[in-house]
Amino acid sequence: MVDSDSTILDVTATDADAALRSARRVLETEIGGLRALSDTLDGGFSRAIDLIAAVSGRVIVTGMGKSGHIATKIAATLASTGTPAQYVHPGEASHGDLGMITANDAIMALSNSGETAELSDIVAYAKLKRIPLVSVTGKADSALSNAADVPLVMPDSPEACPLNLAPTTSTTVMLALGDAIAVALLERRGFSPDDFRLLHPGGQLGSRLTMAVDVMRAGDEMPLVKLDSPMTETIIEMTAKRFGCVGVLSAAGKLAGVITDGDLRRHMEDDILAMTASEVMTPDPKAVSENILTAQVLAMMNENKITTYFVVADDVPVGIVHIHDVLRNGLS
Repeated sequence: MVDSDSTILDVTATDADAALRSARRVLETEIGGLRALSDTLDGGFSRAIDLIAAVSGRVIVTGMGKSGHIATKIAATLASTGTPAQYVHPGEASHGDLGMITANDAIMALSNSGETAELSDIVAYAKLKRIPLVSVTGKADSALSNAADVPLVMPDSPEACPLNLAPTTSTTVMLALGDAIAVALLERRGFSPDDFRLLHPGGQLGSRLTMAVDVMRAGDEMPLVKLDSPMTETIIEMTAKRFGCVGVLSAAGKLAGVITDGDLRRHMEDDILAMTASEVMTPDPKAVSENILTAQVLAMMNENKITTYFVVADDVPVGIVHIHDVLRNGLS
């Protein structure tokens, strides 16, 4: 008599093993394609970056089918990293959307075969208007490669599909090449964290790109005393502002020191209430600038095991950041 439960378990285990083998085969095949891409990149890639960086308009990215889906993602990556870009569907281009492409633009056309018929009108338009054309294909000797001002040719790598038919490795390599182009242009333009922050205000990425100035407490919320302030007043200020510390200002209004709960404990046996802030403070305290990323502030807090930083401009305190302010902003 057959144990049906055992049979089900055996079949399930066998299917799971087969699925894992299939997944690893796909990944290894695609990794091989990426390695081949890295090994075969040459001066053509640099020329493509030069061409794109020189245009004053946008990068029009186009492709059909699976290449079209990759083109959409590449356009989005370019746009989010400082290179204005737009996807144009080649079929729609033939029915009026060529008007989206100007003489100030560059075109990046994607086709693994290099023979995609739907791209012919965009290619012809590029030639007519003398619009720079970069191609990304899997065939050096193809219509699209031959028409391009700069042809980028992907390595001849097998598809991960066991039939070697479904676009898998080719689309992965195409996507990675688009990422490489976007990052090379980002670095060429000196795209800064401030630039990135401007284009990514939402979501978790946006929270990681906020600056200290965005989360700091300023004005009367800062716990501040003078060098000669009695410790009786200093402790009242610390207690009222609830940051567990107080900044000590020099005569010029600069941050001369900080007094923390730890400093109070260290001076408890020294008749602390008869002392002044300058006698208890820790001089030359760590501080941050207004334009430091809150993610960096959090890293510094963790590294130095402190929960509060004063924010300074030319050594003058302009705000204070507590770890709770950083965490409320979505960082962890």
